[in-house]
Amino acid sequence: MKQYDVSGMMCAACSARVEKAVSGVQGVTSCSVNLLTNSMGVEGTATDEQIIQAVEKAGYGASPKQIEAPSKVGKETSSAASASDDEPLKDRETPVLAKRLVASLIFLVPLMIIAMAPTGLSWRVSAFIQLGLAAVVLIINKKFFINGFKGVIHLAPNMDTLVAMGSGVSFIYSTWIVVAAASGHAMTEAASHPHLYFESAAMILTLITVGKMLEARSKGKTTDALKGLMKLAPKTAVVIDGEVEKTIPVEQVKPDDIFVVRPGENIPVDGVIIEGTAAINEAALTGESIPADKKEGDTVCAATTNTSGFIKCRATRVGQDTTLAQIIRMVSDASATKAPIAKIADKVSGVFVPSVIALSLVTLAVWLFAGSTTETAIMHAVAVLVISCPCALGLATPVAIMVGNGVGARNGILFKTAESLEQAGKTTIAVLDKTGTITTGTPKVTDIIPLIECELLTLAYSLEIKSEHPLAKAIVLAAQEKGLTASPTSDFKILAGNGVQARMDQSTVYGGSQNFIKTKCAITPQAQLKADELSNQGKTPLFFAKDGTLLGIIAVADPLKDDSAQAVKELEKLGIKTVMLTGDNARTAKAIANQAGIKEIIAGVLPDQKAQTVTQLKQQGKVCMVGDGINDAPSLTVADTSVAIGAGSDIAIDAADIVLVNNSLMQLPALFRLSRATVRNIKQNLFWAFFYNVLCIPLAAGAFVPLLGWHLNPMFGAAAMSLSSFCVVMNALRLSTSLRGTK
Repeated sequence: MKQYDVSGMMCAACSARVEKAVSGVQGVTSCSVNLLTNSMGVEGTATDEQIIQAVEKAGYGASPKQIEAPSKVGKETSSAASASDDEPLKDRETPVLAKRLVASLIFLVPLMIIAMAPTGLSWRVSAFIQLGLAAVVLIINKKFFINGFKGVIHLAPNMDTLVAMGSGVSFIYSTWIVVAAASGHAMTEAASHPHLYFESAAMILTLITVGKMLEARSKGKTTDALKGLMKLAPKTAVVIDGEVEKTIPVEQVKPDDIFVVRPGENIPVDGVIIEGTAAINEAALTGESIPADKKEGDTVCAATTNTSGFIKCRATRVGQDTTLAQIIRMVSDASATKAPIAKIADKVSGVFVPSVIALSLVTLAVWLFAGSTTETAIMHAVAVLVISCPCALGLATPVAIMVGNGVGARNGILFKTAESLEQAGKTTIAVLDKTGTITTGTPKVTDIIPLIECELLTLAYSLEIKSEHPLAKAIVLAAQEKGLTASPTSDFKILAGNGVQARMDQSTVYGGSQNFIKTKCAITPQAQLKADELSNQGKTPLFFAKDGTLLGIIAVADPLKDDSAQAVKELEKLGIKTVMLTGDNARTAKAIANQAGIKEIIAGVLPDQKAQTVTQLKQQGKVCMVGDGINDAPSLTVADTSVAIGAGSDIAIDAADIVLVNNSLMQLPALFRLSRATVRNIKQNLFWAFFYNVLCIPLAAGAFVPLLGWHLNPMFGAAAMSLSSFCVVMNALRLSTSLRGTK
């Protein structure tokens, strides 16, 4: 898939037009435009020139996107690489909008004071000052007019078109009145001075700029996942050249090169172990908290960590072929093809804008045909445009989203974008990662089974206290919680991939896997039966022996979170099917699923397979992926909605649309309820916004003059606009009250 950066898009109508234009290029088989990241993914044989030309003809800009994992070495090259790598992903839009907002407020505040409060100035002086201040605000926010009228030219009116019309017509009409008054025109020499709309013209632009800036901030955070993944890429590798070890930049490693990895070092490229054993922490790729024991012939992947043991490996996949690089590419591709939800306001604007323009022209024609003066006909036509100001329509969605976000934040649910808040409520399938999501993610001692009379935990504590293995740490923690004291040991050895041994009280003690202990003593049928039982429960049995005698078994497991089972029940009540998706073995996955009440299990899947599985599940309904590990990043990005557990990795949190801060799975059903309530509120707000227009546009057009003699008083029009916005805001605040107890 080829990826491109697209510039100039402001709404769903823009992205739809770009997608349509590129899809029509010969050789393009698939095109998906992502408004959120201003990116586009294209598949086919069309050249970059053809695609870019199609985008430019549609009225926008495009350029090929290059995303690669940084691999420079050295202080100078590393900093330079970091700067260059971050540059394409930098959020440039938010600072620009922030400056526009501040500049707009500097001129808007005095404009509002002069327009609303008694100042002692004459009407004419006040009017000219207002004109000047409003003109500056319009110039500062000229982008709205450029994009809005560009949408009209390309037959794709958008929210900017509404903003440009509401603000532009208000300004032009008010300017015409001021000029007419200055020239002594009869129409403006009435007993009361005519109302001006300069403050409305400036206020519309400023309010919408606030919304645009908040949206841009959300967009800027979407690239953090890619930045985080890039930082995982190792910078150097220790390769064997003849009999000499050399440290070289990782990009210089070639397939079949021999490299070595010592304890505490990261694996530089994908490879196969040809000598030695080690415990490899693969949390960066698999999300599993327990290191995997590796021996000769096993594969290792870039960005994983050697926690113990010295290994010599042969490089198999380097550069952009490594597993890490593929994950980076998958996250980037999925981000480019993940279309945002089209805003309801953007959808209706395609009909609303031309309808209002048509009504305004019809109003002008009818009044002229009825024999009215040109001034009267123009005033009614302009009134139709002014009364159709998009304030309420523009506030309908962002105000509800803002309140919904606030309610979520108070309850530990962080929505990164408006799209994620809207989309979450449509979920029909919740895909849950196991480790760290359904379970705690930290191994704990669950069973202590002495087979002969002995202080098994004390002995195990004395043996494992010098080990850095996570299973050993679980035993040490359990012993310390009981206040036990470790006995002194000597000749301690770590047997990577097997276990540990040491001398204690003139005896040799051993601890480790069943296969290892089998070489030191006999495993009784009773012990074998108990070990199988523990394994079927998803636990890891650790055997301990002394001088050829089996002492007992200590089981360690990643326990279920206290609220996971209840959360699954709540999801079922909401009509959402739950699926466990994990890279762990089927036996452990089944045991955990049974405890949590999850019926469908997909186990033993790699990171890329997770993404493929989520894509397949999307054919059955709207999928929400919930995870906490780096390995979940690709599947998080391809899901319709993605949720990261707050205690998870930074990569998962950055890649997800929503973050559960409190690390509780019970927040998952809460966020679905909140999303559904917020979308209902948005629809209610849109109803009030359009209800206002349905009532006021006929009045502005003069439809009630022949029957009741009602004309639209400018002050009434301003009050009606304020009332419409007031209704929308109050309805959104009602959402906050109704969801105050969300948990």
